[in-house]
Amino acid sequence: MWPFQRLARTHALMAVGDAALYGALAGSVLLGVAPDAQRPRVLLYLLVSAAPFAVVAPLIGPMVDRISGGRRMVVRLTAFARVLLYGLIAFHADDLWLYPLVFAVLVAQKTYAVSKSALVPAVVRNETELVEANSKLGLVSAAVGALAVGPCAALGRVSVVVPLGIGIAALLAASWQARYLPRDAVVVRRLDAPERALLRSHSVRRAAVAMVMVRASIGFLTFHLFFWLRDDYGLVAFGAAAASGTLGSVLGNVVAPRLRRRTREEVMVMVALATIAAAGAVAALTGGFGVALLLAAAVNFAGSVGRMAFDSIVQREAPDANQSRAFARFETRFQLAWVLACLPPVAFTLPGRVGFAVVAALGGAALTLQWLAGRMVRARGGRSRGPTRRSRPASVTRPRGPAGR
Repeated sequence: MWPFQRLARTHALMAVGDAALYGALAGSVLLGVAPDAQRPRVLLYLLVSAAPFAVVAPLIGPMVDRISGGRRMVVRLTAFARVLLYGLIAFHADDLWLYPLVFAVLVAQKTYAVSKSALVPAVVRNETELVEANSKLGLVSAAVGALAVGPCAALGRVSVVVPLGIGIAALLAASWQARYLPRDAVVVRRLDAPERALLRSHSVRRAAVAMVMVRASIGFLTFHLFFWLRDDYGLVAFGAAAASGTLGSVLGNVVAPRLRRRTREEVMVMVALATIAAAGAVAALTGGFGVALLLAAAVNFAGSVGRMAFDSIVQREAPDANQSRAFARFETRFQLAWVLACLPPVAFTLPGRVGFAVVAALGGAALTLQWLAGRMVRARGGRSRGPTRRSRPASVTRPRGPAGR
């Protein structure tokens, strides 16, 4: 079996574990409470969801980079840790212990996500396959999550034990499957000056700023639609919007590799921002439930395209031995942007068109910043793309495998 196929199988099983937890909590904790009690619970969830990055960025990312074979080991350990945590959540779904347990689960999830992203370059043949590999992994998680979260949520309305049991089985299988992932050898040292410059290249910095705005747009729109649609159309309407967003994400994962064959990752980021700005503006001018569904699809489509491009830029630019800490650092910024953007629609319900206009403003502002940054780079005679793997100092030599077409 090709290395990429092993990573894809592990990722699929991890996605089932994620869907099981989301389904259990949505069915019993969020949707099972009165509407007036949802806002405080959502605010507490946002706080809990941001806190794990305070652990992942400064501690876990560097630790993973410094362990020989650390990324494969961490994938297995995070899966097994979540098995234990799911077992505890089954007994504490209705008390305050739920929140520290969910915090620990989120730490494990984010640690796995960082390790997975850093493993991708080890399972492809060359840099041109990075977007395709990231896209395939995104499709796997989206498809598996879409298929699993609905039944798990339905089972969670009856009892959290059943969906959590499904998650435990999937995570045990993921830990077993991860035994076959590549053993990446890393070095124990600090970043030298050339490598630090790579992480601050124009391409990485511009893509990071763009993804902050993309994640903010997704977070704002998600909770704007949740409370606005709940009040005006009912929770079934939000379910339709969530399904539309999932379809948009899947479409973005399908389109991203095709875009990469025609243009660079930096242009893909601009396409994502332009999509958000244009879709938000059209939605603000027209309004309505149908337009909300289309906007959810468009914003999540842009999120997938932007994410595939950003991951590939970091995988291309960042030193191999320090990719885990790089992804942890950027994920911290993205999650903070997501949480901050969620706060206004959670605190008070905005009219539909006003919320759509905010999405358009976020996309338009980010697109303008990208354009201005590009002009500044060109005016200085610089390049928007930083040095490639061929021109940067070699921090590690690792085997490459086929992408598993």
